[in-house]
Amino acid sequence: MFDIKDIYEAKSVKDAVSHLEAHPNAKIIAGGSDVLIKIREGKLAGCELVSIFKLDELRGVELTMQGDIKIKPLTSFSHITNDPVIKRYVGVLGEAVDQVGGPQIRNIGTIGGNICNGVTSADSASTLFAFDAEVEITGSEGTRLIPIKDFYKGPGQVDLKPAEILTAIYVRKASYEGYFGSYIKYSMRKAMDIATLGCSVNVKLTEDKKAFEDIRIAFGVAGPVPMRSPSAESAGRGKKINAELIESIGKAALEDVNPRTSWRASREFRLQLVEELTKRALKKSIELAGGAY
Repeated sequence: MFDIKDIYEAKSVKDAVSHLEAHPNAKIIAGGSDVLIKIREGKLAGCELVSIFKLDELRGVELTMQGDIKIKPLTSFSHITNDPVIKRYVGVLGEAVDQVGGPQIRNIGTIGGNICNGVTSADSASTLFAFDAEVEITGSEGTRLIPIKDFYKGPGQVDLKPAEILTAIYVRKASYEGYFGSYIKYSMRKAMDIATLGCSVNVKLTEDKKAFEDIRIAFGVAGPVPMRSPSAESAGRGKKINAELIESIGKAALEDVNPRTSWRASREFRLQLVEELTKRALKKSIELAGGAY
């Protein structure tokens, strides 16, 4: 059923990196919810695998001394949704990954695998974009830290060099403190389907709750990679909240996106979703922040 040439069980991150150096064609496998499907379909037939699934050093969520949230890549979607740190500070991320597939997928699928696939439809990706997340990459030459927006290079392509592994995702305190967010996923079915379009919005209101101090708006499936909408963010930042402003922000989002037509939806329908989901997610975020529109 699965055509696998060899599988190596890594004993540590350093061990995994060393094995990848020695076997440059080997693929990392964690939960396996994507890799095993590709093998079964014949796309990775005869491949070598390096399993990092047993590396508990890459599993869990931590609040650092600086107040940053460190999410380790082997943390399953279910654990993220139920983690107390996630619930308290970045609950929208837990809500987003709780919409991935069904319970079986959420129990085995990992957030690291979700973003390392490089697909624009990843539910965690647009939400992490809206938090200005950073990713930590570890290789034989040490670690490097890059913004998640620079991690995505193209459809299915991420900035992982040979023999490198994603070892952490960071949401900085300055990026979540005082922000309230909402993620809306539109899909053909309500369960076990990838997004036709996803929209994640974070807002920070002024002290009187009447204006936007800051807005972050991100999309999945609105282009070849997850993306932010600087035009929509600029249209609302610093302005007083009202119904007309929300409408204008929704229209401004259309300036930045470039969705395609696929068997799931036409480009025109996705453009309609961009505008509508932006407005809905904005309204929900405003409510969560204690404001009104």
